[in-house]
Amino acid sequence: MSMSGANQSSVSEFLLLEFSTQPQQQQLLFMLFLNMYLATVLGNLLIILAISTDSCLHTPMYFFLSNLSFMDVCFTSTTAPKVLANHILRSQTISFPGCLTQMYFFILFGDMDNFLLAVMSYDQFVAVCHPLHYTTKMTHQLCALLVAGSWVIASLNALLHTLLKARLSFCADNMIPHFFCDLTPLLKLSCSDTHLNEMMIHTEVALITITRFVCILVSYLCITCAVLGIPSTKGTWKAFSTCGSHLAVVSLFYGTIFAVYLSSSSSHSAEKDIAAAVMYTVVSPMLNPFIYSLRNKDLEGALRKVIGRKFST
Repeated sequence: MSMSGANQSSVSEFLLLEFSTQPQQQQLLFMLFLNMYLATVLGNLLIILAISTDSCLHTPMYFFLSNLSFMDVCFTSTTAPKVLANHILRSQTISFPGCLTQMYFFILFGDMDNFLLAVMSYDQFVAVCHPLHYTTKMTHQLCALLVAGSWVIASLNALLHTLLKARLSFCADNMIPHFFCDLTPLLKLSCSDTHLNEMMIHTEVALITITRFVCILVSYLCITCAVLGIPSTKGTWKAFSTCGSHLAVVSLFYGTIFAVYLSSSSSHSAEKDIAAAVMYTVVSPMLNPFIYSLRNKDLEGALRKVIGRKFST
């Protein structure tokens, strides 16, 4: 259905959904959301600071981990501050340009998280399956190229979806059944033809997200086969504990994303989508520093040095 330019400009802002209509629950959820956001920022910044200040951690694995921590801070910051500000200002509105901007950075940093998880699985694969060639394969140039390439693809993908969304018309209904401007909820409000947008979403999920997820699975299948062939029980346990943290992060991140974007639209509800979105936009980035520092003596030591230095001053 084609709409006129006047209709497109009739919606200058959108209304985001509140977590709860009851004031007491709103206060509780606000404090919970605020604490999770602060824990996410503090935890990931500590990881970045520990890795950057400890020369022993200047390796490809920790280089990718520091980039992942930075992306987690950016990813959470695309949605959480707006939610908190809306609660304080008692306003759920977001302008049309602001909505597109939020969506662009949400896709950008979400894609970067996806790419970095795939790159880190490849790094683990080379370290476990080809340990003798690790230093020659995972060079500084290759690591920088992998991150830079991820930035380029993620930026282009985010720009494509944002431009496709900008061409749509939005008429009377401006209530987004979500706490941020996500792709699918925003599409449902459009009164113009959204087939191209939907096709691009499904294509992106099939070609990029699922492909990266399959690469991670294949990498860890090879890692598992290699680890099971280690004669030493201690060596097997050490290898599994090193890879286990990455697998936990991957499972948490992809599990909630697939629950939202790959389930049928008929099974979607605002409550389920919001709960799943909170998991991968706030909870997963908050837990990542704890997961990666758990049973990692090198990182634990670097974190103790950083925290001890702060308290001593």
